[in-house]
Amino acid sequence: MMDKPLAYKLAPKSLKEVVGQEHLIGKDKVLTNLVKNKKLFSMILYGPPGVGKTSIANALVNDLGLRYRSLNATINNKKDFDVVCEEAKMYDGIILIMDEIHRLNKDKQDLLLPQIESGLITLIGMTTSNPYHSINPAIRSRCQLFELHELSDKDILKALKRAIKSPYLDKITIDDETLKLIVKLSRSDLRYAYNLLEIAYYSTSDQKVTKEVIKKINSKPVFFSDKNGDGHYDVLSAFQKSIRGSDVDASLHYLARLITEGDLDSIYRRMSVIAYEDIGLANPAIGPRVDAAINAAERVGLPEARIPLGTIVTEMALSPKSNTAHIALDKALEDIEKGIISNVPDHIKNNSTTYKYPHDYEGAYVYQEYMPKKLKGVKYYEPKDIGYEKNIKAIYEKIEKEKDKH
Repeated sequence: MMDKPLAYKLAPKSLKEVVGQEHLIGKDKVLTNLVKNKKLFSMILYGPPGVGKTSIANALVNDLGLRYRSLNATINNKKDFDVVCEEAKMYDGIILIMDEIHRLNKDKQDLLLPQIESGLITLIGMTTSNPYHSINPAIRSRCQLFELHELSDKDILKALKRAIKSPYLDKITIDDETLKLIVKLSRSDLRYAYNLLEIAYYSTSDQKVTKEVIKKINSKPVFFSDKNGDGHYDVLSAFQKSIRGSDVDASLHYLARLITEGDLDSIYRRMSVIAYEDIGLANPAIGPRVDAAINAAERVGLPEARIPLGTIVTEMALSPKSNTAHIALDKALEDIEKGIISNVPDHIKNNSTTYKYPHDYEGAYVYQEYMPKKLKGVKYYEPKDIGYEKNIKAIYEKIEKEKDKH
């Protein structure tokens, strides 16, 4: 029989045993109070790998003594989800702990949504992806989102010291400097820290774990962080802001860090956002070019993926920038949220007989009012005189002059 890994053996049985996440766990914190009040709601726990998402999910159901099932959105098939739904009906409720929830397909979503809506299933989803970008809005709207932060060096060290006092490593000899090296190599991933410690323990004849033993197992470079930590999401943020700020060298530095982590999915998502959020109409060709680079990187994989990624990130950093399009849309969304809305003008309604077909007119343009009555004259778009957007601005100004005549 295969032995369970150390990380599994040391998994917290209660919220009180969870390391870190003090913003959610502790005196008068939200998850602790849910346990205290014996109430659980559907939620999504998101954050980097190894920060305690699974541990917290299991600790919650253990503390509350609730019936639960665990599934993986990728591995488990629809039949597995059917079984959970039937159990929920049989027992008048069940907790479903689901890993990789961002990969939940439509069939499984359609199966779960009514049960979550009715309260028969209380969902605890887990993901390393940003749920605002990666999770279906129908699922997301039924769940409370809790972000888990990267663990500090102090958190990892505390957990490792607890591990070496456990019965699973009862013969270990290790000093503080070696523990600190494991902390640095783990880069805030407690699961990885446990795994490295366990491999080192069993790779020696006398269970004496030294820095030399650790370095033989892990030769990756150490990312030293500042006193506040240098988290994965901070690096992604710095990556985007460097491209936005047209600093190509900084952009490539943060890209290199993300590639070293092997997190290509985060790189792809962030580049796709930057193409439209920060470069936009100043260089509208960048969107398809980013997609082409992503496809090439996926096709060749690492280490060759660095070549198309380095090329496109350099181009993105040095491209002209404009955020006018999405800012304009945000203004329109804000008006709708405020209730500034009225009926569609009669002449552009479906089956209208008074609509003027622009292609029948010179220059494919003829004046007619498109805005609802309450919004007549409202301007959302403010073009910039930069890159390709110069051309759009000229067309926009010509059309606005025509409008002003009416």
